[in-house]
Amino acid sequence: MLSKSRFLAGLQCQLRLWYQCYDRDLASGVSAAQQAVFDAGHEVGRLATQLYPDGVLIDAPYYQHKQAVESTLRAMQDPEVKAIYEAAFLYDGVRIRVDILKRLEDGSWNLVEVKSSTSVKEVYYPDVAVQYCVLEGCGLKIGRAGILHIDNLYVYDGQHLDLDSFFSFEDLTNDIKSMLPKIQADLAELKAMLVNSDAPEIQPSRHCHKPYDCEFWDHCTKDMPEFWVYHINGIGQNKLDELSDMGVLDIGDIPATFPLSQIQDRIRISVANQQEYISEYLKTELSEMQTPIHFLDFETIGPAIPRYAGTRPYQTIPFQWSDHILSEDGKLDHCEYLCNEDKDPREEFTQTLLDALGTEGSIVIYTSYESGVLNSIIEHFPKYTDELWAIIDRFKDLHAIIRGHYYHPKFYGSFSLKYVLPALVPEMSYDKLSIHDGMQASLDYLRMIDPETPEKEKTRIRTELLTYCGQDTLAMVKIRDELLDRV
Repeated sequence: MLSKSRFLAGLQCQLRLWYQCYDRDLASGVSAAQQAVFDAGHEVGRLATQLYPDGVLIDAPYYQHKQAVESTLRAMQDPEVKAIYEAAFLYDGVRIRVDILKRLEDGSWNLVEVKSSTSVKEVYYPDVAVQYCVLEGCGLKIGRAGILHIDNLYVYDGQHLDLDSFFSFEDLTNDIKSMLPKIQADLAELKAMLVNSDAPEIQPSRHCHKPYDCEFWDHCTKDMPEFWVYHINGIGQNKLDELSDMGVLDIGDIPATFPLSQIQDRIRISVANQQEYISEYLKTELSEMQTPIHFLDFETIGPAIPRYAGTRPYQTIPFQWSDHILSEDGKLDHCEYLCNEDKDPREEFTQTLLDALGTEGSIVIYTSYESGVLNSIIEHFPKYTDELWAIIDRFKDLHAIIRGHYYHPKFYGSFSLKYVLPALVPEMSYDKLSIHDGMQASLDYLRMIDPETPEKEKTRIRTELLTYCGQDTLAMVKIRDELLDRV
């Protein structure tokens, strides 16, 4: 039996749908980052129901769909029920749960799909259309069908979350109606595929992550070569298709005549020869830095529902920085900041950062992320404009330097710090840390400032956050030292 989520999975990849129906155990577990996205979506969904009062929640779990359908029918028959949340329906072998059904005076209903995004994405159209198809099949008259999403222009006043301004509804009814023949054809095709005794043969590629990450990615790619062509930095789907048609899976097997960008061809040569690439300009780029050299990294949060006055949904809020300082005599010092309270940390973050960085010395960052964060602070605190622009002018992007002048086969096609560090400084590993990436750091920070988190747990998280952010900046020190030793 199909559901809305299975239908969307089948549109993305029929093999993904096959596994969901017949080999679910092949799926990887849900990551902390994915779970955070789900949790944010659920919280936004709960808020959305407040816009539709006098409603009833159909709280039967997904595996009790029959009971949910029965509860939905009872709610529909009660004229006092003005809205139904998580309404359940079944038609022609397709199960759906509708986020919000709003009763209208003429007996019709509005179909409201709630999304925690800040715009209407292409994938939302078939999402709403398949629900419309089922509702229409069940005999419901639909007035409007659309997406209720977050308005990222909304600014929280710090006192009251104005849901009428926080949410924005986009009516997709006309578009949805025109899609119904295609939706019905897609449903028929997927049902026919599921009747077959064998799984469809589909090779993993870019579609595995668009529009959503497939949970069977690890299974489908387990037999791919170590230097799989998919991982070449910036390679597009058309070229991946060409290589697949040629039977080329390994980067080292790509013909020298195959059209690649300069960086992609550098990767090909490096892998084919199993040798690092070193530009003649690398030493100059690494050496032209003024002491004391600061190695800087930020950690941030971007909550869907704004927490602090003057902030917007998903606005980047920095809560931590780490700074390793290399003096001219080779001495290495370390400064750091981490906000310990549930308050807007931006001004304290800025003041402590300015004190630590002073007015002299180059500041090494990894990608331009820190520049974007400081620009956001300037927008909210214009009084720091001159000082922060002076900081930005001192930035040296180690990521850009490496991307332009160095490559190691063990980068596996990426210039991310998480790949560069183990290739150049194998004794430093993020695998040994409790926090492995910025997303997890954000999630753990939110737990740390949660008043319901026990103090012992708060202390543990604080230690782990300081360790993680400190490793990011120490990693840049070690990477630069290692590269200077190689030139």
